[in-house]
Amino acid sequence: MMLKTNTILRFCFVIGSLLWGLTACAGEPLSPAPTLAPTPTTAPPTGRGAGGVLRILFWQAPTILNPHLASSQKDWAPARVTYEPLASFDKDGNLIPILAAEIPSLQNGGVAPDGKSVTWKLRSDVKWSDGMPFSAADVEFTYDFIANHDVNGATTFTNYQGIESVKAQDDLTVRIDFQAVNPAWAVPFVGVQGMIIPRHVFEPYNGANAADAPANLLPVGTGPYRVVRFKPEEVLFLGNTLVETNKIIYEPNPYFREPDKPYFSRIELKGGGTVNEAARAVLQAGDVDYAANLQINFQEQPGLASGSKGQLLAPFGAFVERILLNRTDPNRETADGERSSLQFPHPFFSDLRVRQAFAHAIDRAAIASLYGPTGQPATNILVSPPPFESPNTANQYPFDLAKAARLLDEAGWRDTNRDSIRDNGMIRQAGEPLITLRVLMQTAASPIRQQTQEIIKGTLNSIQVDVQLTFFDSITFFSSDPAITNTRHHFYADLEMYSTGNRSPDPGAYMRTWICSEIAQKANSWKGLNKERWCDPAYDALYQASTTEIDPARRRRLFIEMNDKLIADGVVIPLVRQADISGVSNTLVGVDLSPWDADLWNIKDWKRSTP
Repeated sequence: MMLKTNTILRFCFVIGSLLWGLTACAGEPLSPAPTLAPTPTTAPPTGRGAGGVLRILFWQAPTILNPHLASSQKDWAPARVTYEPLASFDKDGNLIPILAAEIPSLQNGGVAPDGKSVTWKLRSDVKWSDGMPFSAADVEFTYDFIANHDVNGATTFTNYQGIESVKAQDDLTVRIDFQAVNPAWAVPFVGVQGMIIPRHVFEPYNGANAADAPANLLPVGTGPYRVVRFKPEEVLFLGNTLVETNKIIYEPNPYFREPDKPYFSRIELKGGGTVNEAARAVLQAGDVDYAANLQINFQEQPGLASGSKGQLLAPFGAFVERILLNRTDPNRETADGERSSLQFPHPFFSDLRVRQAFAHAIDRAAIASLYGPTGQPATNILVSPPPFESPNTANQYPFDLAKAARLLDEAGWRDTNRDSIRDNGMIRQAGEPLITLRVLMQTAASPIRQQTQEIIKGTLNSIQVDVQLTFFDSITFFSSDPAITNTRHHFYADLEMYSTGNRSPDPGAYMRTWICSEIAQKANSWKGLNKERWCDPAYDALYQASTTEIDPARRRRLFIEMNDKLIADGVVIPLVRQADISGVSNTLVGVDLSPWDADLWNIKDWKRSTP
């Protein structure tokens, strides 16, 4: 049935550039992302290969270049150099075509009036880097690959929920049919998780052997550069931290559709090292042109905020560093050896008062001070775009150690004079037999995270909570390999900490994280997004309503209510909204970071300024 006229008018966020109701519907435009330094404006010479070598450093080493088997930005960004989506969002939330010839809308017939399908028209001048033509069949195959349950480890499927089918209508037309009205029709095949992979390369690996595809390391893409070499070089220890170093070599894609691009004749992307080394390399030494994810402690390293060779870019996006509270017991096993199982609820995080006490014991201001101007205390886990940020949580869990202690007292966790590692001999215990209020907190290795751990340990110790800390190298902690147990997915600890957020102006895929069916467990090879293993049918109902609600204002209210439920129930404790910090050489121009795509999304436009 066709939508009524007034309903079509309310469907305004699918028209034109798709601002998701942020301008046309809400009257509140997105503000430009702030930067700490201006970009050089000297006009560089033009022409493919005119710029020599571009040197990039990712201190968290990439390990795979298949975007649908990757699970973090350290892999998505290097993959984005060679792979492209149908479209992407720029920093202001505007939807721009990339492999698509145009953005679908109601006016051009791309978006169906009933909201149940979208048809994309594709560019006719696109080839893969091996010379084969790009077509709608590749888009159809990409969905088949992502949705294939035999592909163990497909990490982007959340963005493709609700799809009934993806079908190539002809070589340059692909139609996506949804199971119901879908207000988030521009999430599939868009942005960092929307990259298209070639059917003729991956078809033999569309199954349980997906991890064996040679193209996982040597991709064939449509982007401006192609990979000519990628292999780990060495594994070493820095202190007690495992560091894997590698180098990816890119050269211009000879079949790229823009004849005067890309500008550089070669890219050398090195992975490995430490964050401070990366910052010094780009800002002070000038050894590299671009370094990503520079979360440095500005209190201890004030000199790294500026340098003679490079400058920082620090736009605020949607990522929030947070603490996850495990709702299952990581110290018990099922008969078949599963830990953190739903069979065994957590011995004390099952009590709301304990979760509230932990939330009140977090000193967000002290943690945010580690980040300097690149971090802001956060009370929400959904912070961007601005209209989606809840106004209801700002004063819900102020830092209040006295209140935290009272809540633990009320929950039955009393101080007892027993043997303890605490200097004052006091530790909280409860139950029969006695259980000690002791938590293990895990995260990835980085100086600022280890300092954050110490702040949290100090405040929790002050209310007689025993805290043990551990951390793992980022390769291990963020791995999606189910055989590796020290990961955020397995979550064999009481608390864990990392940063994530929505990767699209539409937060639907992100807010799906906490529905009951997404609980990470052995049955789904720990691929579920719900790491806390929290289940609330009321939250599920809110999420399901958001998937078909076409009124932008009501849909925003649903997302805010979901956020508020997560905060009120102590599912997750937001810490700091992080800027996306990158170091950029003073000689590099054209870098235009977007919170809705990978760092290197517009690398075809990067150039070197003239002396």
